[in-house]
Amino acid sequence: MRLLNSLILVLLLAVQAYSQQPAGKGCLFIIGGGSRGDALIKSLVTTAGLHKKDYIVVLPMASELPDTGYKYIKEELEKFTNAPVLLFDFRKRNVADKSGVDSLRNARLIYILGGDQNRFMAVVKNTPVYESIHAAFKNGSTIAGTSAGAAVMSRYMITGRQLKDTVYKETFDKLLPANIEFSEGLGLLQHTIIDQHFIKRSRYNRLLSALAAYPGYYGVGIDESTAIIVKGNKATVVGESQVLRLIAEEPVKVSSGGRLASKNIRLGIYTSGQTFDILP
Repeated sequence: MRLLNSLILVLLLAVQAYSQQPAGKGCLFIIGGGSRGDALIKSLVTTAGLHKKDYIVVLPMASELPDTGYKYIKEELEKFTNAPVLLFDFRKRNVADKSGVDSLRNARLIYILGGDQNRFMAVVKNTPVYESIHAAFKNGSTIAGTSAGAAVMSRYMITGRQLKDTVYKETFDKLLPANIEFSEGLGLLQHTIIDQHFIKRSRYNRLLSALAAYPGYYGVGIDESTAIIVKGNKATVVGESQVLRLIAEEPVKVSSGGRLASKNIRLGIYTSGQTFDILP
């Protein structure tokens, strides 16, 4: 009976994901942070499928050092493409500027720098910039991001703050219910929550907490110097390290002692070239 119930839950989640997923025709290239080797950047350029008249837009609004971040990614991209690499900092320009948002909408590749995902969303949420990113994705563009730029891909993104501990820690040292703070992300992934720097910073407790907060969602942790390429409901791993996928086959519960408990969480560990299902 338990197996039957699990199969029914998985089927219902699949139907829900199919019916609610964004109608995007493009790809997501989600990097877990850290250094970006030539092979990773070459894969990004190949995924974007840049043509002669195409261009790339870098969005730096998560970064405290936007010019420096732009300089490095520009140099890395220019090793593999002649396409113009443009910097659009919407902290310095009107988010409703027609020429700016139209140019963003028509970019073949949009790249979101790392930094603070909350800072990024504070600029773009409920603006034409947000709408233009979705329009570009729907029209076949590749939306890429690293670190904070990876976190914002989710509908509900991890902010990094624990609700039951006022001291910030890169690695959660507690596995408790209602301890993880979420905020609204871009929603390019509606039913998957992304975590970054995953193995490097041992963020297992964070992602397990996310599964408890959002039953039925997948949790995907991407390590540094590693990315997933998402097309539809398939994710392909590229890069030097690993990607973990966590699926709660039944809702995570809270024990009588106030701790998270589950008897059935499925774990997958994937390396470069491997593909797995994802909830878009």
